[in-house]
Amino acid sequence: MAGPTERETRAQGDLAQRLAATGFVLPGSLVTRRMRCGKANCHCHEEGAELHGPYLQWTRTVGGKTMTQLLSEDLVTRYRGWFENARQLHETLRQLEKLSAAILERDRREPSQARSRRNDNAQNSN
Repeated sequence: MAGPTERETRAQGDLAQRLAATGFVLPGSLVTRRMRCGKANCHCHEEGAELHGPYLQWTRTVGGKTMTQLLSEDLVTRYRGWFENARQLHETLRQLEKLSAAILERDRREPSQARSRRNDNAQNSN
């Protein structure tokens, strides 16, 4: 049969279950930063000075534009898992894409074997 083997179909099913189990997701990155302020004579502008912060910064792309927001520690504590869910979701999708591409590439390289497997399955189903 052309297409996925039983093992590949089971792997796809496992990945689909992981996708289905994914909860809420938040895109982008969450980083802790220290920054200089806009006051020219503030101590933070001196070489080696301690910067202001830490600030918890969420950066993501919305409509092709980069959006950055500062979040409170309370919000980060409450929603940190959603950022992790997004990372896991993307990793699972990458694995599914890799599996799918490997199946296609195998069938593309071995078209006569794929046709032969298709014919065998058609005969077995009759």
